[in-house]
Amino acid sequence: MPVRIGKRTIKLENNTGILSSAGVAGHKESQGPLGKFFDMTYENDMLNEKTWEKAESRLQTEAVNYVFGKTGLKASDIDLVFAGDLLNQCISSSYGLRKFGIPFLGQYGACSTMAQTMIMAALITDSFAADRTLAVTSSHFCSAERQFRLPLEYGGQRNLTAQWTVTGAGAAVIERNCGICRIEEVTTGRIIDPDIKDPNNMGAAMAPAAADTIMTFLRDTKTMPDDYDLILTGDLGFIGSELLIQLMDREGLDISRVHNDCGKLIFYRKEQDVHSGGSGCGCCGSVFCSYIMQKLRSGELKNILFAATGALMSATSSKQGESIPGISHLLHIRACS
Repeated sequence: MPVRIGKRTIKLENNTGILSSAGVAGHKESQGPLGKFFDMTYENDMLNEKTWEKAESRLQTEAVNYVFGKTGLKASDIDLVFAGDLLNQCISSSYGLRKFGIPFLGQYGACSTMAQTMIMAALITDSFAADRTLAVTSSHFCSAERQFRLPLEYGGQRNLTAQWTVTGAGAAVIERNCGICRIEEVTTGRIIDPDIKDPNNMGAAMAPAAADTIMTFLRDTKTMPDDYDLILTGDLGFIGSELLIQLMDREGLDISRVHNDCGKLIFYRKEQDVHSGGSGCGCCGSVFCSYIMQKLRSGELKNILFAATGALMSATSSKQGESIPGISHLLHIRACS
């Protein structure tokens, strides 16, 4: 059974791991540095649907279909699915996954949702409450712009601190079998509020939460940054990543040599005009479930920390002048081979 170690970290003890995963992405993402690593990309971000929201739901459907195709599994082989997204009432997940008929627990962790769904799936599986689970998430640039900012037709100018919401999705199958990689420990995040109120600077709002969770994990496990091949955050982007390194350095922890961020990896910053990088649930979802998992499979990465981050705000809270609290959830993942 999972056991708590230290302050907020839980150690998994039954060889629970990721059997397989799939990451799908849109056209802009296909033109970025990770384009060749995605399992599927699309030339048209409408995905032949009538609305952006329907298109995002289809991203989740396609990610799950693709991972089923890789593994030979079918919906009846999955005991429980944890899924979430950025849209109101998590409609991308509920509509995207409804045809599968899998018992469903919706999740919301903003851009940290990929880590949150994987943590929930891993804990349930490791405790023998389920034999095989599925973690899924997505985002879509156009549906997010409509909900959180301004309609695309408005053509507003974006701040230099702003990030570009990724059109993409990720799905991962988790079971008590090491598979490609084993989930060794997980650390759930606290709500950290640095009192930042600018919704166009979410990297700065989330960086303190990432620092808090990573430092807690390192202290709980009595390890150091250099013990890991990679400390991957998401989606802090370029500005948030710089702040995270500074915050960790103040605590005497240098992560600069092993740190990277999904929001920095997915786009060419200048050529694709994404300002501070990528964001959205689909950023971590698509990057981790394709590019990172392929590196774990090949042995290029053997021992990593994955700390996804989220800004716990809404369009309403920003208009009311509220601050933007952050959250970060972490998984320690080790390659099986």
